[in-house]
Amino acid sequence: MSRTIKIFDTTLRDGEQSPGCSMNLNEKIEVAKQLEALHVDIIEAGFAIASPGDAAAIAAIADTVKGSTICSLARSNEKDIDAAWNAIRHAESARIHTFIATSPVHMQYKLKMTPDQVIESVAHHVAYAKKYCSDVEFSAEDSTRSDLDFLCRVFETAIKAGATTLNIPDTVGYMVPDEYAARVRYIREHTPGIEDVVLSCHVHNDLGMAVAISLAGVQAGIDQIECTVNGIGERAGNASMEECVMAINTRKDVFGIDCNIDTKQIYRASRMIQTITGVSVAPTKPIVGANAFAHESGIHQHGVLANKQTYEIMTPESVGIPKNAIVLGKHSGRHAFEDRLRELGYSLDKEKLDKTFEKFKVLADKKKVIKDRDLEALVGAVPVSGMERYTLDRFVINAGNSITSTAVIRVKKGDEVFERVAASDGPINAAFRAINKIVDKEIELEDYSLNSVTDGEDAQAEAIVKLKIDGGNDVVTGRGVSVDVIEASIKAYINGINKYFID
Repeated sequence: MSRTIKIFDTTLRDGEQSPGCSMNLNEKIEVAKQLEALHVDIIEAGFAIASPGDAAAIAAIADTVKGSTICSLARSNEKDIDAAWNAIRHAESARIHTFIATSPVHMQYKLKMTPDQVIESVAHHVAYAKKYCSDVEFSAEDSTRSDLDFLCRVFETAIKAGATTLNIPDTVGYMVPDEYAARVRYIREHTPGIEDVVLSCHVHNDLGMAVAISLAGVQAGIDQIECTVNGIGERAGNASMEECVMAINTRKDVFGIDCNIDTKQIYRASRMIQTITGVSVAPTKPIVGANAFAHESGIHQHGVLANKQTYEIMTPESVGIPKNAIVLGKHSGRHAFEDRLRELGYSLDKEKLDKTFEKFKVLADKKKVIKDRDLEALVGAVPVSGMERYTLDRFVINAGNSITSTAVIRVKKGDEVFERVAASDGPINAAFRAINKIVDKEIELEDYSLNSVTDGEDAQAEAIVKLKIDGGNDVVTGRGVSVDVIEASIKAYINGINKYFID
């Protein structure tokens, strides 16, 4: 019988820590629900001590998600562990994940602790977490640059203190696959009691080998892969969940293992993370990139038409990429609209479904054919209840290559209406300046991008803005879609401002 590998998803913790990938409470809950639909075994929902907002989000996820274990990260520190437990205590299945660094460079320069002091800290803090929670994971940060025999002592100490999962992270993406596998085997052979715990890997992608290293670890005895959707994470990112899972599923002849992931939810999860964070994946990204199942060369096309297996080792349907079986347009009814959303993997509450259908009918008057990507864009652009502090009422733009651009923007805030005018060297910047006057905030535009959702002259534009507001360090991401590029940009800017006020 094959082993079943646990999938520990840290999109909401390590992934969300990466620049430009922050999410608000409602977005985190939406992502957590999708991870539950994926049948992820463990969801690392955040780092509770980091901020009251993080703690509140973890607690909300713990209250909402029932099908996965909910985990909070904590340093080897009693206050951290207290905060972690308070955040996850109402989860149907809860885990505390505590860590301390074990490499010489970390112990000397960051912790300023001796190896014996680190051992004492592991013993005390794993036991401290255990008094709260039966499921305790311990990580030896920077373990791949740690002395192997010392690492075995650390893990033996953690096991005796009550750890049920031991994580061997490649924190800086330093290893190559064979080297990491040898390290795992050594730890298994030289750590008393290790046969009674789950072994985990958490690999960063600094040298582009995170997935390969994780899979090499599995072949050496790793029982749990820690990963993120789309591979997002600090620096070069983490091991990509979809790549690890599809490698396991596609090459059962090599790995001889299973996992519990519903692979048909992968594309939906990937699109959701791209939509929420505003960080797109490369067209050549394995599994979920736009070109992952595209065949342009004549030789490839001929082969695929004759038999898909000539150039496809998995099918688009296996990862949830939908077939566009129904053409939607201005005459399509609500029933066909709802059916198509369900086929795309969306399960919306009545309020959001009503709003999305309204936007669909408006778009259908402007576009002859509504494609799946249009629907996805509409769903992502509909704000959750209570999120719309400001809404766009109307705008007038006067622009040209020989005049100064001006924008007149009118927005609503509840029953109040505000209208301002501003001028600048371009119509979009003028519009943004007018909005700044309305909200009376100092807003710094960190990044702006504009993409076509689909092809064709009537394609929707998707605008993404990243904003810093009132001198804060946090970056909020705003998103807007429209067949008009200026309207999409204005909606994105207002969306980002609304997120700031909700947060």
